Amino acid sequence: MLETPWGELAVSDAHVHFFSYKFLQLLTGRDPVEVAAQLGWEAPAAEPEALAARWVNELKRNHVTRAAIIASLPGDESSVAAAVAAHPARFHGCFLFNPLAPDPVERLKTAFASGLRTVCLFPSMHRFSLAAKELDPVYEAAAAQSGAVLFAHCGVLSVGIREKLDLPSQFDMRFSNPIDLHPAALRHPNLKFQIPHFGAGYFREALIVAGLCPNVYLDTSSSNSWMKYEALDLETVFRRTLKAIGPERIVFGTDSSFFPRGWHKAIFDKQVEALAAIGISAEDANRIFNSNFEKLTAA
Repeated sequence: MLETPWGELAVSDAHVHFFSYKFLQLLTGRDPVEVAAQLGWEAPAAEPEALAARWVNELKRNHVTRAAIIASLPGDESSVAAAVAAHPARFHGCFLFNPLAPDPVERLKTAFASGLRTVCLFPSMHRFSLAAKELDPVYEAAAAQSGAVLFAHCGVLSVGIREKLDLPSQFDMRFSNPIDLHPAALRHPNLKFQIPHFGAGYFREALIVAGLCPNVYLDTSSSNSWMKYEALDLETVFRRTLKAIGPERIVFGTDSSFFPRGWHKAIFDKQVEALAAIGISAEDANRIFNSNFEKLTAA
């Protein structure tokens, strides 16, 4: 439990990247220890179970009950699966997925069988439309899996680690509009969708889709630097979101990722400050910081 303006509050984090040893290998083709040193990071342990234990201790230290951890490149599913297997009560497993690669449904089934539950699509990275009917087998396979969530990253996509390592980031913003999710969410009403970062620059469009589709949730994660493109502050973003969709489908996240920074408490503090300033109730604070995540990920 964390002390907040509403008293002690249980907190779950719907958006944490599990930057494993294998992730750094896949990303760079180099020795992960050397890559971490270049970044000024603590090198992740070679065994994902050890990194999982590091995260468990970090979450305990910050009184965070549960976290969704993301395998942030295709091919690193086994790292997050190992973490979930070691700490099933602490972690919800997510994985970045390219639906255009061969045998998408079989790959999904394999990931689900390993204990992962949230499929993370990055349309501007892999260059596809969320609206395409060709993705229906992916949506249907996810909908058939108990407790599955379809995470759809829309809007601005800026991957800090790629920038720091001078790796190419040839993303195509034509596929970034949350409106593309609307027909998919309508066609698959039994599948829950998660749009991170309030749509990351497509705030209005994310609100429209979530307003029209009761199976769409918005996550609050990251510094939300996309607001620099609009005349918005965090209080205004929360006010408009609450007005458009209510408090029942807003899920708290930080976008935490690496050590020694660990869990990004400054993100939590800023969101608490903004929500307290607009006067939300203790009941709604509990929804946003904890129970909505449990509802989103429930079987």
